Amino acid sequence: MTTDEMVCQELVELVTAYLEGALAPADRARFEAHLAVCSKCRVYVEQMRDTIRALGRLGEDDLTPDARTGLLRAFREWKSG
Repeated sequence: MTTDEMVCQELVELVTAYLEGALAPADRARFEAHLAVCSKCRVYVEQMRDTIRALGRLGEDDLTPDARTGLLRAFREWKSG
């Protein structure tokens, strides 16, 4: 693996930006190169796309304060764990 190759964990961290079209061109190319060789990540990205299609988009104002707090806590614990 070269230093330019993406690993699965990095792909997971960037999937939202990828699906929103917000990755820089170089990162998008690395992301797509990883998808070309990693079937597990391809499945993961498709699951994320399916989830977005099924649930639509939620805005910050669509969440109750308790739901927002719970989600933020879950993400903080996931990132630090």
